Amino acid sequence: MLFNSTGFLIFFPIVAAGYFWIPRRYKNLWLLGASYYFYASWNPAYLLLILGTTVVSWVIAILMDRDDRRKKKDTWKRWHLAVGVLWNLGVLLFFKYAVFIADSLVKGLQLFGLSVKMPAFDVLLPVGISFYTFQAMGYLLDVYRKKISAERNFLQYALFLSFFPQLVAGPIERSGNLMHQLKEEHPFDLERVKSGLLLMGWGFFQKLVIADRIAILVTEVYDHYTIYSGMQIGLATILFAFQIYCDFGGYSDIAVGAARVMGFTLTKNFNSPYHAVSVSEFWRNWHISLTSWFRDYIYIPLGGNRRGRWRKYRNILLTFSLSGLWHGAGWNYIVWGLLNGLYQVAGDLTGRFRASLQKRLHIRTDCGSYRLLQRGITFGFVDFAWLFFRADSLGTALQMLWHSVTNIGLFTFFNPNSLLCINTIILPEKDFVVMLAGLFVLMLADGRRRKKADIKGTLAAQNVWFRWLVYYGLIFAILIFGFYGPEYDASTFIYFQF
Repeated sequence: MLFNSTGFLIFFPIVAAGYFWIPRRYKNLWLLGASYYFYASWNPAYLLLILGTTVVSWVIAILMDRDDRRKKKDTWKRWHLAVGVLWNLGVLLFFKYAVFIADSLVKGLQLFGLSVKMPAFDVLLPVGISFYTFQAMGYLLDVYRKKISAERNFLQYALFLSFFPQLVAGPIERSGNLMHQLKEEHPFDLERVKSGLLLMGWGFFQKLVIADRIAILVTEVYDHYTIYSGMQIGLATILFAFQIYCDFGGYSDIAVGAARVMGFTLTKNFNSPYHAVSVSEFWRNWHISLTSWFRDYIYIPLGGNRRGRWRKYRNILLTFSLSGLWHGAGWNYIVWGLLNGLYQVAGDLTGRFRASLQKRLHIRTDCGSYRLLQRGITFGFVDFAWLFFRADSLGTALQMLWHSVTNIGLFTFFNPNSLLCINTIILPEKDFVVMLAGLFVLMLADGRRRKKADIKGTLAAQNVWFRWLVYYGLIFAILIFGFYGPEYDASTFIYFQF
């Protein structure tokens, strides 16, 4: 069930109203049933997989807790953790990476002149599997480290792993944040409900008005890149950076807002990432729940930055390569992750040289123009890497780069009608204008967030007529300019495929 579907617009009010209406002792059971129904709406068979992950991780956590209480040797606890982690990784490897591993093995053997025929098989990727398996592994590791105690109530734990707002695309919640909230009373609060609905509305605006509109243009250029110039491919890649941000950021806002309506606080997943002045800062503000997961469970256990500079660089590259692989079973995703790691290594290696150069050239670093330059450079590096993320494969990405170099199309830069011909052929001019207006509103809102301005508080301080003007303006913008309706095929959120 997509957030941007009629089914969800019926499903969510019923679930939220039921949650506040039914007695407290049945609330979590109600949410668990709703969450399983939400997940089964894609494919009922998916329930067997998430139930298996739930049962295994719940039992393993209890066994580790019991090992601690009975003061057994750590060997037993480590074995239990290994079983739990291997189960989750095994499920993920089979459903998400089996075909990729088999294809890579065949191609690798062909390099040595060996021809191997693998049996043809196609594994259906269950939606959201990367998210809830990582959430389960994070829970097991927290129990192992004694950060939390194992949850004895199975229904409570099952809801933690399947809570529908964040089930299929995050945020990847930590047990320390969400588990205790599932045990607390959440009475109806009108102001909180209004705040959650406003955040959901902002998420729908990002998805329906901006992301889905940009998607039409980007898809056309990437699917038929040979007929477009390098300048046009570059424009499409720049727009993709905003498409994926509005798509995933919009989903995250809808998820956080939906949970807030019912009284739950989920992890903030984005914090104005395109205002970052370095790639490392970008990653501290992009997909925060995943970035922090890799930091706490991969990067730091590898040694982090505690064992010298070169091991630090190795850990960064390994962590970001794994992050790229998490996003998709393809070499283009690994290269995308590796590029983002290399950017940070290069930034650290050249730090002293850049500081010395700035001093010699008397460049001021405490002014807005310098920060604007930093943001532009950071966006350029990040956006270049997005090309590998968006391309169908590594081979396609390299072909697109070669085509862009050999067919730059400089003259299109001086001819806006030629450069933006894609807006008249693919996207009508009025839609192109709406897209630009939406991006302006997005960056304006992100700028306010960047300055830590309380947008909700600012609205609350205004007159009633102004607040409702903003609310109705957001609603009508979605209804009038959103991409939906009988002829519209609801666009799946990009991160659902991961």
